[in-house]
Amino acid sequence: MDRKVFLRKACLAGACSCGFGAIVMKAGNMVDTEQTSQMAQENQSTPENMVAQNWLKNLLENLDSNLGQEEVRRIVKMSSVVHYDHLKMDDLLSGYTGRLREFLDFLETEWGWKIEYNKATGVILADENKSWCVCPVLGRTSEAGAAEICYCSEGFAEQMFSKVTGIKVTASVISSVRRGDKTCIYRIEIPSA
Repeated sequence: MDRKVFLRKACLAGACSCGFGAIVMKAGNMVDTEQTSQMAQENQSTPENMVAQNWLKNLLENLDSNLGQEEVRRIVKMSSVVHYDHLKMDDLLSGYTGRLREFLDFLETEWGWKIEYNKATGVILADENKSWCVCPVLGRTSEAGAAEICYCSEGFAEQMFSKVTGIKVTASVISSVRRGDKTCIYRIEIPSA
């Protein structure tokens, strides 16, 4: 089975319900992202997924109450590599390397994100423009809680935008459904070369 077929089937099976899975669908040109998102959302509510999601929420809460915020951030951020590598994002983003504007256009048109980019300061504000959390391990929900998982999103965004720009970027979640906000918004900082 080739990689695109495998990833498409994994996304359809609910293994990936986040917006990042849309790149896989785009690469394969096989399934529209709305249909994929709906199928993935339906697969999030299995008893097995609920146990795993509750376990992870409990782990994050325990980490947060026993470690400092920066230590939790460092640990969870490093874990983003699992999802990033699972989706083979470096391969999928290679067509956007050095083409930031085209990638930002893709995020707006294909994922429905709202993007503000200040080229002079190198700051991107990327609003997912969704009222629910896209996390594939916690499930698509609009409930607040387990906000520490947002550090994983920071790590994923850093890897993604670093690949596209060719420069190590920093990312921070400045608004999050998990924190009780309306949508998730990332602040991406691209250092000047």
